[in-house]
Amino acid sequence: MIAIVDYGIGNIRSVFKAFQHLGAEVTLAGDGRTLKRADGVVLPGVAAFGDAMARLQALDLITPLREAVAAGKPFLGICVGMQVLFEESEELGLHRGLGLLPGRVRRFAGPVRVPQIGWNQVFPVREDPLLAGIQPGDWVYFAHSYYAEPADRSLVLAETVYAAPYPSVVGRGRLYGIQFHPEKSQAVGLRVLGNFIALVEGRQP
Repeated sequence: MIAIVDYGIGNIRSVFKAFQHLGAEVTLAGDGRTLKRADGVVLPGVAAFGDAMARLQALDLITPLREAVAAGKPFLGICVGMQVLFEESEELGLHRGLGLLPGRVRRFAGPVRVPQIGWNQVFPVREDPLLAGIQPGDWVYFAHSYYAEPADRSLVLAETVYAAPYPSVVGRGRLYGIQFHPEKSQAVGLRVLGNFIALVEGRQP
C-alpha cells in the first residue's frame, strides 16, 4: 500500500488519481499511524516551502516521515515535496526542511522567466530504477520558482536546463525527489510513477 501524504498542500488528488490509474493500492494519509502501515510514501505539494513545512509540523507528520525514510521504505517527494527533503530553503526567508538530504533550495537567477511553468526536458545523469525507460531529452511538466542545490553531487539522478542545469530528479537509496509533476507529464510521468510502484512492490521496473 502506498500512502500519499494529505496535508492540504496542492495537487494531492491528481497524484492520487494517477497512482489509481496505474493500478496501485493507494490511500491518503494525514496521520503517522497510516504512514507507519504503508509500504511506500509519496509526499506531493504545490506551495511555498515554509507553508509546506508548517503544515507538516501542524499535523505532527515530520517525525513519521523521517521514520519512514529511516525504515527504508520507498519514498517519493514531488515538487515542493522534493524541496522539503533538503536542509533549508531561501524561499520568502530562510526555512528549515526535513533534513533528509544535504543541500538547500535556491531561487532561479539569470535571463529566464520565473516561475518556470510548462514543458522542459529531463536528462538522466546516472542509471536508477526510478528512471527506467526514461530517455535523455524526454519532456515533462514543471511549475516552480526554486530549485534544489544538493551538497552532494552523487544525489543527482537527472538534470534539466533552465538558465543553467539544475537537478530535476534526486535520490539516495530508496529516497527520491522529482521537481516536475508526473501527474501532468503524460506517458513519461506515468512511467516514473510506475517505476516507483514497482520499487514498492519489490519488483524490477
